[in-house]
Amino acid sequence: MTLKQLIKLEDKAKQVWVISPTLHYDVDNKDFSELVSVNRGEKTKYRYIVPASKEVQKHIEEYKKMYNVSEAEAKEIFLLLPVSEFNPFITECAIYDGEIACAAPATDDSNEVIKFNSDTAKRMAKNFKALWKKYKRSNP
Repeated sequence: MTLKQLIKLEDKAKQVWVISPTLHYDVDNKDFSELVSVNRGEKTKYRYIVPASKEVQKHIEEYKKMYNVSEAEAKEIFLLLPVSEFNPFITECAIYDGEIACAAPATDDSNEVIKFNSDTAKRMAKNFKALWKKYKRSNP
């Protein structure tokens, strides 16, 4: 799968869950940031699990400005977890409507995207939801 195909997939989703080590695509990638802007305007529900690093904190501030997100809304859509030594090795993953899961490099260094099979996607969605509930005490 390519990034262009992934953009088409995200464009159709009503709910997007993202696990990102840097929040790169939503802030620094023009194609994705335009898509997120349009999708947010069409009420697509975004949720993010990210590390509480300085880079991510900076990107969250940029995200809030880019998409006109209040501090209160940012607290609803971002789950910040402690920084791990594994963060530099983590790919960015997205789960679409709890059914389809894909992974891409954390930055734009490749056009290749991995699309996981249905069972793996559902397992990832279940784990995302469980982690979100554990820390946010609500459904994503």
